[in-house]
Amino acid sequence: MDLVIRAERVLLPDGWSAAEVGVRDGIIAAVADLGSGLAGAEIIDIPAGQVLLPGLVDSHVHVNDPGRTEWEGFGTATRAAAAGGVTTIVDMPLNSLPPTVDVEALETKREAAGPAAFVDVGFWGGAIPGNSENLVPLHRQGVYGFKSFLADSGVEEFPPLTAEELERDMAILAEVDSVMIVHAEASGVLEAAPQAQGREYSSFLSSRPQEAEDEAIRTVIEAARRTGCRAHILHLSSAAALKEIAAAREDGVRLTVETCPHYLVLAAEDIPGGATTFKCCPPIREESNRTALWEGLRSGIIDCVVSDHSPSTAELKLLDSGDFGAAWGGISSLQLGLSLLWTEARQQGIDLAEVVGWMSEAPARVAGVEGKGRIAAGASADFAVFDPECRWEVRAEDLWHRNPITAYETREVLGKVEQTILRGQRVDFTNPHGQLLRRQG
Repeated sequence: MDLVIRAERVLLPDGWSAAEVGVRDGIIAAVADLGSGLAGAEIIDIPAGQVLLPGLVDSHVHVNDPGRTEWEGFGTATRAAAAGGVTTIVDMPLNSLPPTVDVEALETKREAAGPAAFVDVGFWGGAIPGNSENLVPLHRQGVYGFKSFLADSGVEEFPPLTAEELERDMAILAEVDSVMIVHAEASGVLEAAPQAQGREYSSFLSSRPQEAEDEAIRTVIEAARRTGCRAHILHLSSAAALKEIAAAREDGVRLTVETCPHYLVLAAEDIPGGATTFKCCPPIREESNRTALWEGLRSGIIDCVVSDHSPSTAELKLLDSGDFGAAWGGISSLQLGLSLLWTEARQQGIDLAEVVGWMSEAPARVAGVEGKGRIAAGASADFAVFDPECRWEVRAEDLWHRNPITAYETREVLGKVEQTILRGQRVDFTNPHGQLLRRQG
């Protein structure tokens, strides 16, 4: 073998095991019981107390490169990913310039990512008004699916679809068995809601009511039902939608759902006035809603947990004025997701294996990223070495993403990634060696 990793606790598809993992040419070649004596050119013995996990897969990351690289870039974003145990990201089609809405823009994105990526990178395409003819060519070029909005995206170059346009595009995607991933907030409900202004978080929360999500999710469900297209609900924050999601699945609608650490860890009641680092869309809701999202996750209605890493400059967050109505919405958490989720899950008595499944195998399966998210022969040799008992305090200045701001400043978390291995090589933060991924088949 090129590499053999030995550990007392390795998370395999069927649970924890004391094991040796052999790697050849960047692929897992063998998994054997600890003590089997696999031989390799390099041996890594994981210290007692640390565990070997599959590399995480984050299928919801806004890198913003090229075009808005002052917000984020492939170098900084993928360093942050690696530091958090994430070995594969799938990049969103906005807020880069140009957005990934045609093949030419996809190639521009790949040229930006190629020399800079510290982890493996795949890409979503975008579905906007007027680009229906580009969907199949983008699919053939290997994007994992297509993102759309049903309300204002926040950037003028990525406008929302109407319900009719959404269904038309989903009918096209059904023909090639692609997936439509949707930012599900209904524009009509948002337009009728009071406008957010000032420093009170309650004002912002009122401007993005649960009904906006619930109505948009119903629109997606019905479009998926009529077209047969696979659909995926992005960053679910409204637990009120869980019942309809479950019912749609029972009816045979091809529907998957994700949520994010900030909806599972944070609650509206705890957000201070003017703390615009907590602003995101859809918003962080009340404690009762947070509890219900955990129930949806544990029951399997919610499939996976991803970051929705949506960074910006500190200036756009309006940290001085604290105006929730005018500040940019988005939370940077690409490096922190595993620690945040494990901290909360541990308190609820949830095993680390379940947490890692929500952040590795599940997003890989939902996005269709093959060979990722599990420790098994034939899979990519991507690993995170994790100390589940290490307690540490989040400091923005210690994070790798470009702008040193975070909603989790000074928060104590449990569990720390000690090293990350990508295709059998330890990630060296001075030497990018990520690969660009394409959907297979």
